[in-house]
Amino acid sequence: MMNRRAFIGTLAGGLLAVPLAAGAQQPGRVWRIGLFHVGTDHVPPSLDPLKDTLKALGYEDGKNLRLDWRNVPDEAAANGTALEFVRDRVDLIVAFEDEAARAAKTATAKIPIVFVHVTDPVAQGFVNSFSHPGGNLTGPFGVLELPAKQIELFKELVPRLRHVLVLSDPEDPVSRRWLSEVRTAGATLKLSFVEREATDQASIERAFHSINPGAVDGVFIASWTLLTQFQGLILRLCTEHGLPLATHRKERVEQGALFSYGVSYASVGPIAAKYVDKILKGANPADLPVEEMSRFELVINLKTAKALGLTIPPSLLQRADQVIE
Repeated sequence: MMNRRAFIGTLAGGLLAVPLAAGAQQPGRVWRIGLFHVGTDHVPPSLDPLKDTLKALGYEDGKNLRLDWRNVPDEAAANGTALEFVRDRVDLIVAFEDEAARAAKTATAKIPIVFVHVTDPVAQGFVNSFSHPGGNLTGPFGVLELPAKQIELFKELVPRLRHVLVLSDPEDPVSRRWLSEVRTAGATLKLSFVEREATDQASIERAFHSINPGAVDGVFIASWTLLTQFQGLILRLCTEHGLPLATHRKERVEQGALFSYGVSYASVGPIAAKYVDKILKGANPADLPVEEMSRFELVINLKTAKALGLTIPPSLLQRADQVIE
């Protein structure tokens, strides 16, 4: 079997390398695409770049393209939205993140689905393998193995870090795997975790209120659903309690989280658009390999660090892709 990273160069140089001047096929046809995401406190940073790239590829919303964008509050709403897309007979579905991808996969085995920002598409059952997806889903992803690396960086950024509040959603299929990675990394770093389960705003607030002042030195989110649906709330609670928060995308660091480590979410949009283009031109999702994003970025909020009384090691500041002051 081909190694996941071995075919990335092939993707970049061949399969997905579509000239921007190439126009959409079938003049006169209006393509219908349903796009959706779970988490109403934000819009995926990749959405606008995806739209811009589609336009550059010859698909113009209102002319030969009709985009139906939905930002829904939870997975139940995502299930309903996916069924609506199927009833509307859209030509393609773009599903941002795990919950939307699960909903789309459950709703249809025929309509092509391009997923964006999912965790591990094989473990989630979205595809059979990276090189041969085998069904009606494919797309780019880049969040595999993040939790352990984020915990390591957390310890480097906060040398005094000893006790960490770890939030997880027991209903999230990703939580068990991420908790295992976090616990393994924590044991190596001699960290102790105060673990709390949470599924909604009330349970998240209870988790914070259950912690005595000074009992933890930072907060880590070990569930994808909590990251996508409640990270704004968690960031606000961290700020109120004077606790640093580790996260996965720089937009939250710009809002006050201590640091992020993950792919550049905006940069994934153009890649997803090229999947869409290939499929609308006749490619079968089953034959389009999943592209693993191999470049990750570290973003540090120095203003937040100073407010928390933290001194970031110079070596980390030099390694950072962006420092917010």
